[in-house]
Amino acid sequence: MTTVMSWAEWFARDGVGLADMVKKGEVSASELAAQAAEGIRAVNPDICGVIEIFDDAVADATANGTDPQGAFAGLPFLLKDLGPTVAGRLQEQGSLYMKGNRPTADTFLTTKMKAAGLNIIGRTTTPEFGCCSSAENPAMYITRNPWDTDYTSCGSSAGSSVMVGAGVVPLAHATDGGGSIRIPAGTNGAIGLKSSRGTFSIAPTNSDFTSVVSTQGCITRSVRDTAAFVDNCRGPAPGEFMPYWRPETSFLEAIGCDPKPLRIAVSHEWGPYRSTSHIAAELDRVAHFLEGLGHHVEWVVPDIDFEKAYTAQTTCYITNFAQTVNNLLRMRSLDKPPADLIEPMNIRIWEQGKDATFTERADMQLAFNETSRAFGAFFENWDIILTPVTARETPPIGTTEYLTLTDNPSARDWFFNLWGYFAYTPFNNLCGTPALSLPLAKHANGLPLGMQVQAGLGNDGLLLQLGAQIERAIDGKWNLGDLPKVHVTKLP
Repeated sequence: MTTVMSWAEWFARDGVGLADMVKKGEVSASELAAQAAEGIRAVNPDICGVIEIFDDAVADATANGTDPQGAFAGLPFLLKDLGPTVAGRLQEQGSLYMKGNRPTADTFLTTKMKAAGLNIIGRTTTPEFGCCSSAENPAMYITRNPWDTDYTSCGSSAGSSVMVGAGVVPLAHATDGGGSIRIPAGTNGAIGLKSSRGTFSIAPTNSDFTSVVSTQGCITRSVRDTAAFVDNCRGPAPGEFMPYWRPETSFLEAIGCDPKPLRIAVSHEWGPYRSTSHIAAELDRVAHFLEGLGHHVEWVVPDIDFEKAYTAQTTCYITNFAQTVNNLLRMRSLDKPPADLIEPMNIRIWEQGKDATFTERADMQLAFNETSRAFGAFFENWDIILTPVTARETPPIGTTEYLTLTDNPSARDWFFNLWGYFAYTPFNNLCGTPALSLPLAKHANGLPLGMQVQAGLGNDGLLLQLGAQIERAIDGKWNLGDLPKVHVTKLP
């Protein structure tokens, strides 16, 4: 195949930039889709981020019902194989149990994506039910880090993050229930926003009462694309109970100017968890960089009962995922998970969480409330908290302690071990607050290390403003200007 432009030209433009080319008649949406499909086929053998390409959507950008007049003008887009559904397309949720599952209707958010002009051309890998640190089950697939394929991509938005990280698409769909946008974005050298609660629809299949810790979103390589995605895809379906909000100024407009000088708190010692010395040093370097942009930066640990909050978040995960498995069993009238089709830790989570009492959940909600109020009080005095995205180094492929393939008998112990790695991401889900992962640092071995800025509820625009200011200051050269080993610009 002959691509419509060189891969260097492709990578030099973000999604908004490629969409502008379509609007000007310089390229067609189908030509962009064909180039993206070519990129997928070229890099997927090395990193395994895409499960399926929708050939009909590649040939015709309106095959899925995409509005070619939408803001993204038919831009090729990848959908995580979890969360929003597309009528008639497979959604297998990273699980052998869900093989062949073909939803019959679009979710509301899918209709928003299509109306925004995003052409869904394929689906990306995820751990089983999104409950894991990495899409890494040899019976399904092993998604690898494009910077070094001996290392994990992290997750749960694994495939989307590696395809953006490898330059194949400028943005892709992702979900975040405890860091699943920010962690793989940080691990693969991309940008990931976990939006405030009340941004994206969860209709019709998710509960307004039990699904508030998880949110939808995207992984990108430019702040502008993140802003445009949120501007065009936010908002509730009719009848959604959860309050939804909309800023007075669009995010695309807001990022055009720098934020006022901000009060930025910096920390990495959160309760029982803290970063490695190298990660702490990288955090300090980025803090000084922000100071150089004119912000007041100070090392401050929020006054939070961290252990109580981690315990509540663990209860939330065990009980929520237990009911996820329970509902899937009911679909097939089964009374227990098949051991040959559902991964071991997900079975233990079901066993240890399915009979949780109302009192246990009520105590969890009280701890959520206490934690949210404490962070709210903190953000009365500070605009931003800067932390790393992860506290430990990215693990090599096959590190089973973080996988649902583990033989750890305790779901609670397994989750607490995860928090030791992902210490700084879950509380945004607990509190509903926004956080943005930016590819500003490196691990000692050269792999990307995301830095995370967090803000108070509804201050997503402030995070994007800061992200855009940083992007301008570094002339768009994220990852210190480096590219991964597996990247479209390195294709022959």
